Amino acid sequence: MSSVFTKIISGDLPGRFVYRDKEVVAFLTIEPLAYGHVLVVPVAEVDKWTDLEPATWANLNEVAQKIGQAVIEVFNAPRAGYVIAGFDVPHTHIHVFPATKMSDYDFSQAIPMDKTDATQMDAAAEKLRKALGTDEKGLVK
Repeated sequence: MSSVFTKIISGDLPGRFVYRDKEVVAFLTIEPLAYGHVLVVPVAEVDKWTDLEPATWANLNEVAQKIGQAVIEVFNAPRAGYVIAGFDVPHTHIHVFPATKMSDYDFSQAIPMDKTDATQMDAAAEKLRKALGTDEKGLVK
């Protein structure tokens, strides 16, 4: 059975994409630690990051770094958080988000899906796309 991320990547479920190439996509999470919280995900559905092909792992991290640089710039954050947890969705993903202090890494404090502001989510995605030079599908212009 396909993961929820595979369904987002294929377009079966909606997603606010900020980046896309043949191997990696990046889209906003629906339960952000902060507005601008992005998931960097390989297109291939691989549960554990330790099982990724080395070239895919390298590309995933290169994209995460680009996203992190954009997050710092766009949200004026002193740091970009980077976390691999992998317990909720069995599809490798890297969380990249604006961080100002260690408590920003507390996933129990994420904004619940039903409490996120769609306007702020859309604005965050648009700002990141502008910084990354990508279109609404996440493709480089």
